Amino acid sequence: MPFNLSRTALGLWRARKWNYSTKELENLISRVIDVGITTFDHADIYGDYECEVLFGEVLKSNSGLRTQMKIVTKCGIKIKSSKFSERIIGHYDTSKEHIISSVDKSLVNLNTDFIDLLLIHRPDPLMNADEVAEAFTELKSSGKVLDFGVSNFLPHHFDLLQSRLSFPLVTNQIEVSVLHHEHFDNGNIDFLQEKKISPMVWSPFAGGRLFNDGGEQAQRTKSMLSELQNKYGAAGIESIATAWLFIHPVNFIVVLGSVNIDRIKMALDGMNIKLTKEDWFRIWVASRGQNVP
Repeated sequence: MPFNLSRTALGLWRARKWNYSTKELENLISRVIDVGITTFDHADIYGDYECEVLFGEVLKSNSGLRTQMKIVTKCGIKIKSSKFSERIIGHYDTSKEHIISSVDKSLVNLNTDFIDLLLIHRPDPLMNADEVAEAFTELKSSGKVLDFGVSNFLPHHFDLLQSRLSFPLVTNQIEVSVLHHEHFDNGNIDFLQEKKISPMVWSPFAGGRLFNDGGEQAQRTKSMLSELQNKYGAAGIESIATAWLFIHPVNFIVVLGSVNIDRIKMALDGMNIKLTKEDWFRIWVASRGQNVP
């Protein structure tokens, strides 16, 4: 994996909703590290700006955990929040000033001296690529951030920012799952494979739709996953859903949002399942509802 990220990450976007005490969150972090997940994915805005703080309380309580993990965070979105009552609407801000101030705030919130990987959270139609590059270069030179990437960018967004940097963007975090194929269709996955860049994947279970959506697409796909679960002796359909991702040559890094250790282990088990090409396409066809041409 690039820059030593684990092949699977734990996403902290719901950490506030878990209602864990600092000790309970520390126990969860320790358990996922024990099963091989050492990458933790954040954003400044998660949990109305509170999830980084919750994580930072754990690192304040147990500083030794920091040496066992890679921290990813994002910036560039300003949400409408009671903390910023002057904001009329949520919007994007990729100015140099905002990027640097966001990082400084994340460092305080996370109780860490550096961030392993910083991502621009969303493409900003007002992005000044030269200004973003200045911010990235300053943050890298100061040691506050080690590596940089983007999130939800398309190839032309990625190329624009990369053209202003003297060092490589190392990832693009995008939504991909057995139910969500957008980035296969828009050329993004091919682009990233061409660049030898491993994308991070959010919502690998389609935000829970794989388990609780009664729609035709989800039901067709879930039925196929269940059939293949039996064929491969997998622990659950989660294993087949992640196997479908792990087998792809672009080398997806899968970001999980679950706190259920059994579900996490089933997802990790997908790394040990080598789907045949035909079975991979059986899932593709079930999801799309039509055969390949």
